[in-house]
Amino acid sequence: MYAIVNISGKQFKVTPEQELYVPLLVSEVGTKVEFDDVKLYSDDSGVVVGTPSIDSAKVTATVLEHMKDEKVLVFHKKRRKGYRKLNGHRQQLTRIEIESIEK
Repeated sequence: MYAIVNISGKQFKVTPEQELYVPLLVSEVGTKVEFDDVKLYSDDSGVVVGTPSIDSAKVTATVLEHMKDEKVLVFHKKRRKGYRKLNGHRQQLTRIEIESIEK
């Protein structure tokens, strides 16, 4: 069983008891969150595709921790001009565990 769900504007393929990293969610650690924007649901009986989403389906997950991703370096250079600039940032992520997928 799996589903494709929209979380914070990005689509993820999720299965029960899976851990994944999503963009930062405004929730406390240990709380349960529900995602209603399920685009596709698949199990043994077949595949259900939403238009654009499935109304009765939802995905329940638990927030495990908030963290930062690896540093991404952004380097700008103009050749023969002596211009170099180095910037970087770390994206904020939330680690969640998928509890259940309901149809």
